[in-house]
Amino acid sequence: MKKFLLASSIALIFSQVAFSNEQKEELPQSRFESLTKLTQVIGTVEKYYVDDIKLEAIVNKAIKGLMEELDAHSTFLDKKSTKEMSIQTNGEFGGLGITVGMRDGALTIISPIDGTPAYKAGVKAGDIILKIDNKSTLNMTLDEAVGLMRGKPKTKIDLTVVRKGENKPLKITITRDIIKIDSVFVKTINKDLLYLRITSFDKNVTKSLIDGLKEHKNIKGIILDLRNNPGGLLTQAIGTVDLFVNSGVIVSQKGRDVTDEEKFYAKSSTTLTDAPMVVLVNGGSASASEIVSGALQDHKRAVIVGEKTFGKGSVQAVLPIVKDRSENIKLTIAKYYLPSGRTIQAKGITPDITSYPGKAVADDDSQFQIKEADLKKHLKGELEKVDGINKKDDKKSKDKMVITNEDIANDNQLNSAINILKSLIIMNK
Repeated sequence: MKKFLLASSIALIFSQVAFSNEQKEELPQSRFESLTKLTQVIGTVEKYYVDDIKLEAIVNKAIKGLMEELDAHSTFLDKKSTKEMSIQTNGEFGGLGITVGMRDGALTIISPIDGTPAYKAGVKAGDIILKIDNKSTLNMTLDEAVGLMRGKPKTKIDLTVVRKGENKPLKITITRDIIKIDSVFVKTINKDLLYLRITSFDKNVTKSLIDGLKEHKNIKGIILDLRNNPGGLLTQAIGTVDLFVNSGVIVSQKGRDVTDEEKFYAKSSTTLTDAPMVVLVNGGSASASEIVSGALQDHKRAVIVGEKTFGKGSVQAVLPIVKDRSENIKLTIAKYYLPSGRTIQAKGITPDITSYPGKAVADDDSQFQIKEADLKKHLKGELEKVDGINKKDDKKSKDKMVITNEDIANDNQLNSAINILKSLIIMNK
């Protein structure tokens, strides 16, 4: 009996080894069969398709289709697209000043950037682009759409958009221009609150914030406005959080192998303030904006106010597929994860307190006070004209650094943020 059991055990071991070897043999065989199938399809299309298409064009279409099927952010950059990307990165180009992305298969405006042609024309975050001039965006890739919208400065383009709450599509005419953006605005509210507006995370953000915080050391609270901020450099997002959080994980990056995780930590040496904070976000806040707001939320460092963010938490890398790097693929290689371990991708950041855009609710008395303040301002200006005093430039520069009562009255989300921040200040006393 023992001999039988021993023989059975040996037979089982040999059968497992054989099965393991068979699996190892099947793997390359399976890869070979898959590649053969692809070659067969390409050869069949080249031979029998109704139009005469060159092999290079067929292969390019196959690569393009593969990238589109992976996700909305992976794409094939042929020679033309690679050149356009280089122009966008290194040179000046005529643009609209919007950031776009794919949401549920539709070309969606993540956000218009403050002060740009698109912003001035009335484009809004969440608008779905139906047509670019006369071309439908259905089945159009993200890079194709960007290529169509880019062009010579002072040339016009028509965007047909679908907007929530509108009965029919809207046609918006925009004149392209050179896009130059101020990424950080520092203002005060009632002298004791600091308003920090970040329009995009370019290479100067952290330094600009440091300068602003050092200039206003005695403030009681901070409002960080990330509305319609489409993102930017990861290093600047990390640097921003690091100014307000003194320890712990800010964000982590995980790729295909979940064990291959890169974490970024806050340092106490770079923290500049522990003043109460409120962060403003909306549907146009994406990528780096979501990392900042999500990290501050997870660390319970700030109250997030506004609307749910866009949900762009994936990492793309541009990888060459030919030796001279004239053709590349932009491939999703990782996802961002917040300190709590949650992902941003397709989920976004849910605010602690929901607040919608529009004018702030006010009683008749407060409206009168605002009008009275405006009247005094107007009369003061008229008096300066009579007295021959020209302080226009100085007045403008001061106005740029202050959030007025009128600004607050016209911005319900900002008004909510101020009220919440005042409550936090009282609680921290």
